Amino acid sequence: MITPLLRRNCLLILLFSCSALLHAQTAKVYTRADSLRGFLNKERTWWNVLRYDISVTPDYLAKSISGKNTITYKVVNGNNGTPMQIDLKDPLVIDSIVYNGRQKLAVTKDKDGTAWHVSFPSQIKDARHRIDIYYGGKVHEAARPPWDGGWSFTKDSLGRPWMTVTCQGAVGASMWYPCKDHQSDEPDLGASLAMTVPDTLMAVANGRMLSKKTNNNGTATYKWGVVNPISNYCIIPYIGKYVNFTEKYKGEKGPLDLSYWVIDYNYERAKTYMPPQVHNMLNSFEYWFGPYPFYEDGYKLIDAPNSGMEHQSAVSYGNKYKFGYGGRDGSGTGWGMKWDFIIVHESGHEWFGNNLTTNDLADMWVHEGFTNYSETLFVDRIFGKEAADAYNHGIRRGIRNDRPVIPAYNVNAQGSGDMYPKPSNMLHSIRHGLNNDSLFRKILRGLGSTYYHKTVNSSDVEQYISRNSKYDYSKVFDQYLRTTQIPKLEYYFSDNERKMFYRWTNAVSGFNLPVLLNLNGRALRFVPSAEWASTDLTNGEAALITPESIEKMYYVKVEKTTSAQ
Repeated sequence: MITPLLRRNCLLILLFSCSALLHAQTAKVYTRADSLRGFLNKERTWWNVLRYDISVTPDYLAKSISGKNTITYKVVNGNNGTPMQIDLKDPLVIDSIVYNGRQKLAVTKDKDGTAWHVSFPSQIKDARHRIDIYYGGKVHEAARPPWDGGWSFTKDSLGRPWMTVTCQGAVGASMWYPCKDHQSDEPDLGASLAMTVPDTLMAVANGRMLSKKTNNNGTATYKWGVVNPISNYCIIPYIGKYVNFTEKYKGEKGPLDLSYWVIDYNYERAKTYMPPQVHNMLNSFEYWFGPYPFYEDGYKLIDAPNSGMEHQSAVSYGNKYKFGYGGRDGSGTGWGMKWDFIIVHESGHEWFGNNLTTNDLADMWVHEGFTNYSETLFVDRIFGKEAADAYNHGIRRGIRNDRPVIPAYNVNAQGSGDMYPKPSNMLHSIRHGLNNDSLFRKILRGLGSTYYHKTVNSSDVEQYISRNSKYDYSKVFDQYLRTTQIPKLEYYFSDNERKMFYRWTNAVSGFNLPVLLNLNGRALRFVPSAEWASTDLTNGEAALITPESIEKMYYVKVEKTTSAQ
């Protein structure tokens, strides 16, 4: 899930929390650049991206690139004079734009340095056209990838060039190629990326290799492509001394092509280390979420000089061939040290983030929260439910409640780093209260199939869960996604311990998270409200109800009192 923000349990959440605390001290002031990126203005809504065909030649020594992006688009509404906004950030510049291969278009750079405005002849509704955008210049280099987006011009451990890009989130794909840099408009017909590099290196990208051309000038051009829709930030070049091995995985939709691209000196250990991890991941996620969403483009795992990112069908891997996250367990329980965090988490984004993509960055909890929860479901599938409960409870320590998970819309804003563990704990709480894993799994798989290769809003996901569980969780979503309050369950027993009295406090009006407790084989389900209510108990059950037992399963604070207060 995300580049300048997020990604990785313990350490990452800590990094984010520090940044979040600083931001929380002053109100965010949104700029014109924020609106240009985050808002679908009239210069963006009259056209729909059908396809990107990108060509790029990076210069390792000069830290610059030259390139072209051919954008094929469809006219959504007839247009007579409205410019087209193309996003491309300083210091890169657009050299020229050619319309339908013959007409050069006038283009002006916006004063904020992130967008360009292109003049067009009249456009008829439903017509399809293309523009060739020639661009280049010095690039923005990533200072701390993947958290700080940009190009990485680095070296492998033998001192050889190694190049890639990270660009998710606020920085956006427009920091390295011209596009409509908004998550709501993925290229419906896929994309290609051609990379011209020194012929001593290998260039890898998303999907399948379409061609290789030796240029007889010391360079070679590798072209890769996907046939499925893809988010702008997922189209990524990987350039280095790569070697490859492949296998087929027997998945839900049939044979799935697995391909591993690793730096040559990692080849032997990668062959024994990566496949078992990938097989366990696919076994788990296809069980919970449904078939891998991109069988046509295959699945690749690629060595990268950063910790890792969820680049669709080309997952980047930089976890140093260690279990946990770089050898650390973000849950503090030990369960996180039994599998490779990056392979599991970043691959989980293929279902939530790449298959099902949010329209606005403000709703990125759908990417990061569900994918964080995929870790719990992975542990459940491989190690059992008790292990999953422990793991999910353990990652709760990363929640800071510094600001709401969902921030302002239409201004390219990302919410708190809590978007990882907090929605994950919310989903686990919903699952426990539902007490029906068959239905819960059906809901998860239904999200993937209903919104297959589509973009969504948080409201779509929230309403889908409520509708298909036949329970209104709207106030539960409001509580965990739109406030920083942790609901408190207060309870006490009658003198003879044959009744339990309970209520919610510190909660939004109407908060109605169901609580289900298994007491010696009896399922006790109750739905507290803001008013005291009660339920009957049998002999000995009161002793089984403790704050610790409830908090282990539900992300709430629990306080046992002696009477109604």
